Amino acid sequence: MLPSVRSMRAASLAAAILAASVPFTPVHAAAAPVSAAAQASGKKIDQIAARFYDARAKYDPLLYATANGDSRYDDQIGMAIDPKVRKRYLAANHVFLNQLKAVDRAHLSDKARLNYDILAAEIQAQLDLERFPEHLLPLNHFDNVPSNLANYAGGTGSQPLETPAQYRAYLHRLQQLPAWIDQAIVNMKEGVRTGVVQPKIVTMRMLPQFQQLRSSDPQASVFYSPAKRLPAAFSDKDKRELAIGYRQAALKIGQALDRLCTYLEKDYLPAGRSTAGYGALPDGAAWYQARIRNNTNLDTPPAQIHALGLKEVARIQAEMAKLAPKLGYDGPLKGFPQWVAAQQKFKPFTTEQQVLERYRQIYAQVDAKLPQYFSLLPKAKLDIQLEPELTRATASDHYTPVAADGSHPGVFWAVVNDPKDYETVGMATLLLHEGVPGHHFHAALLKELPLPDFRKFFTEHPSAAAYTEGWALYCETLGREFGFYEDPAYYYGHLNDELLRAVRLVVDTGMHAQGWSREKAIAYAMENLGYSEARAANQIERYMVWPAQALAYKTGALKILELRAKAQQALGPKFSYAKFHEVVLGDGTLPLPILESQVNRWIEASK
Repeated sequence: MLPSVRSMRAASLAAAILAASVPFTPVHAAAAPVSAAAQASGKKIDQIAARFYDARAKYDPLLYATANGDSRYDDQIGMAIDPKVRKRYLAANHVFLNQLKAVDRAHLSDKARLNYDILAAEIQAQLDLERFPEHLLPLNHFDNVPSNLANYAGGTGSQPLETPAQYRAYLHRLQQLPAWIDQAIVNMKEGVRTGVVQPKIVTMRMLPQFQQLRSSDPQASVFYSPAKRLPAAFSDKDKRELAIGYRQAALKIGQALDRLCTYLEKDYLPAGRSTAGYGALPDGAAWYQARIRNNTNLDTPPAQIHALGLKEVARIQAEMAKLAPKLGYDGPLKGFPQWVAAQQKFKPFTTEQQVLERYRQIYAQVDAKLPQYFSLLPKAKLDIQLEPELTRATASDHYTPVAADGSHPGVFWAVVNDPKDYETVGMATLLLHEGVPGHHFHAALLKELPLPDFRKFFTEHPSAAAYTEGWALYCETLGREFGFYEDPAYYYGHLNDELLRAVRLVVDTGMHAQGWSREKAIAYAMENLGYSEARAANQIERYMVWPAQALAYKTGALKILELRAKAQQALGPKFSYAKFHEVVLGDGTLPLPILESQVNRWIEASK
């Protein structure tokens, strides 16, 4: 199916339509008259798209529905790791792609043609990984279904727990978890047989997570915890039934976790590999290239990405060297991050609420600047909350999208373990990325724009990462325009975060394509980021189990910056930040080649 990612895919339907000319239609512009034939073809596209979205949402509802703000499948866990389910799903995608090919793209309206192109790219993204046994690596320490479901137990994230129906939906998911765990064990046994296994260190990181999720007393389990917070307004019948249901679910999950931990410790850990990258797996070089395409929408060779990473690291470090004296530091650059971390003037907080208040002040400053740079603004405001105590120890600051049905807002979650140790330097760049105008503008507008479901709920997908993370990282750079980086401390925070994204390009390709060991990647991160060994290891082990995802940030941001520079040069005084941002945001999530085509059409139309 995929003998050569670079040769075969270059000739595929998806690659062809991505390179095709897509007439640019300005957001909110009046639609041109559409012929009856074009209307009928457009309707066929809509029908294929609806079937594709429904199939994907049911295949992996945690990833493709709940995490994107679609709550319609909150009672389903999905069995995407079951080989039979995976085979049926991919077969359906072949059918969708063939149905799409049968539609004459040339006779579609501009709107339908854009739907066609995005749909073709999305279906192809599913099929690009078909030949690789992704299901044989069902668990890792960074992202796994049991821990994700445990995180939802707090009821404050993407799956709220406020009504009896919501409690029953989550309970139904928990009842499906033991079967999922047993299937994961079956898959890992097959992985051991075929040589598709996680590195030993990853299993060593997983084991404590799953051991911690276990409880000899079901009512002490995190999976039972929602039953301890049943709202007083629930009927006695609901309270009784839910309490019994959650207890039984927690008991069976505990037993399944016992089976999992025993297998991981006794069998899987000894079978683990000592290598770090996918290059060590069967067909690993092609697998990693497919992951690059899946996460960046581009077929860029790993060596080219590696060279770009080295170049970006050098550029950012040169900026750091110029900045250091402005903050009062005159030592070697390697020690600059530790020096900043030791400065008490950057740690003024004594309470969690003070941290939240500072974020809200930054939000207000950003809000005041937005009209100069954005004409397309979401109606939904950003909510800023503290990460719940349940997940605070292991979470990173993050954003959860607004729900399409309004059941929960878009939230920036600040992880504050100790307010006295919380630094101000990274707060502005973090809010710009995770909140406004970063992830929130994109995710909230998706729910408000008139888009079909397969585009409306298109954020937390691997193939969306280059756009979603690229946009958010691009938004960090807007701190210059907004005036934040006139403060050397805030500018340091921005550069420090940007340097991490550049280092990712080097270590990800280093491990997965150049045979770097985990230790070599850790040493590189320590040397260039000033991280402790433990902190560097935490980052590197994430890239070991999530190959190429870390490439999406820089790839997407650099593409958007490149397109903006092109527009500024071509349009001169006619260039408008607001119009440029409207083009980038106005059609929702776009694969990078389609985004580039849209911007190019806008430039030509604006001349």
